[in-house]
Amino acid sequence: MAHTEQDVLAGLAEIVAEETGLAVETVTAEKSFVDDLDIDSLSIMTIVTHAEDKFDVTIPDEAAKDFTTVGDAVNYIVSAQG
Repeated sequence: MAHTEQDVLAGLAEIVAEETGLAVETVTAEKSFVDDLDIDSLSIMTIVTHAEDKFDVTIPDEAAKDFTTVGDAVNYIVSAQG
């Protein structure tokens, strides 16, 4: 069963909260990982790895480097699902 954008956003928010200590509610699609959430590239890669496991997708490093906002990651994960 494919995850919806809402599912992916909620799951990603949980992962970000665990990794950074930010409140789940602060992780919204329009937030920038770096500018708004102050997440460094190493933490983003950790978040990506957890997201791959959670949503059973593969996210190449080249794709992850292009994630500016949480929404970018959500859209990629949704489209990468089988």
